[in-house]
Amino acid sequence: MKAKLISFFKEAWRPTLLIAAVCLVIYLLSLLASGSTYFVFWGDAANQAQNNFPTLADVRDTQGGNFNWTFIFIFTVVIYIYASELKKKNYRGIVAGLSLYGVHWLYEIANAIIGKAAGAALWNVSPESTSFILLIGVSWELSMMFSLAGIIMSKLLPDDPHKKILGINNRWLFAIVNAAFFAIFEIFLAGTSAFIWVYPWWGAIPVFITTYIPFFLAAFLVPDAKVKTQRIFLLATWGLAIILLAVLIPAGII
Repeated sequence: MKAKLISFFKEAWRPTLLIAAVCLVIYLLSLLASGSTYFVFWGDAANQAQNNFPTLADVRDTQGGNFNWTFIFIFTVVIYIYASELKKKNYRGIVAGLSLYGVHWLYEIANAIIGKAAGAALWNVSPESTSFILLIGVSWELSMMFSLAGIIMSKLLPDDPHKKILGINNRWLFAIVNAAFFAIFEIFLAGTSAFIWVYPWWGAIPVFITTYIPFFLAAFLVPDAKVKTQRIFLLATWGLAIILLAVLIPAGII
């Protein structure tokens, strides 16, 4: 047991240090960009009073005038990409895509529940920014992007799952780097009227640690697991998401 703990800490300190370094960089950037309207690092309670702040009535509304034919085009592109990967027998890529996307849905459901319980979700999308709001924090366009993120980013991984780069397992390294990229890009999105953070303690750093790292770990680690483990993960993730949606949507909670 002691040997396993020592081995764990030997493997864990480098990715932990990298995560801490990314957090420090984001924090320093937040100080440099203090007062910027283009880059927003933390939520602001005042955002909840904006006219573009979404309500439950805006979710899945097709009569508000924003629904348009890009909905069909984007969906067709996603289907084409999955069909192409299936024809190439890139099952690992498909598992990567579905793993990240399934975790994404669980996060969005949890965010919508928080929104219902607390009056505002951790992240929110404005009705004017999208053709269709799936849940309070995710538009159709964002959701379709996340449906492809796992497939796309998994193509950058080395073939050897045990290979180390800078002393860090490449799956962990790529997960942290991708998470950092997405979190930093979200700083720009939060500065627009399309994507809204309202809690002062919620922003780029917690998004990086609690959201995007788990997303990409799912995408990069699950395909390396045994087929049985992959099936269990996907069935559990998607099964839970479907049950929650089937219960919470009719109940008017999300």
